[in-house]
Amino acid sequence: MRLGSMLAKPAEKALNNIMANTSAAHKADQQKSLRANEEKWTPALMAAGGWTALPSLILDKQPALGIDSLDLNILLQLAKYWWKKDDLPYPSKETLGELIGVTPSTIRKRIKRMQEEGLIQRIERHDTKGGQQSNFYSFDGLIAKMLPHAEAALELRKTQQADKVNLRRRKNIRAEGVKLKIVPGGKKK
Repeated sequence: MRLGSMLAKPAEKALNNIMANTSAAHKADQQKSLRANEEKWTPALMAAGGWTALPSLILDKQPALGIDSLDLNILLQLAKYWWKKDDLPYPSKETLGELIGVTPSTIRKRIKRMQEEGLIQRIERHDTKGGQQSNFYSFDGLIAKMLPHAEAALELRKTQQADKVNLRRRKNIRAEGVKLKIVPGGKKK
């Protein structure tokens, strides 16, 4: 199986649309965000341990995804090793177990279940002599499952923003209406 993107066509199209909207302003925002993170966590922590990017929506939708805190911890650890889109992470189950504080057997069972549920995909990796190495892990299934949640969240945000604009307009109309009723030099009743 090739290591390139394995997203379903609708998910790939949505992802490409999102990526196409990346701009210089977005990159500037990312730099501001990094500085903000350094202010919160200190430059020393950010430099020494790095940081891991994971959409907050995944945290918010744990129950919808059917994952618990251990599954999320495994996903976070895998994401920590995923630096570029096509360079899939490949930490060993032993490494993941040590980092999380569980046995490699527990990691193996959890990853198997998440693969069966279509959240992640294990891709075998072999050395030049054909020996098994730690697996590659793909997040394409998780991304595809999260896209409807992302679209719903974006639509909700859009609706909420429109509601705020409409509320401001109604308040302005009422305020203007009050202003129109005030007549300088008019009589008080």
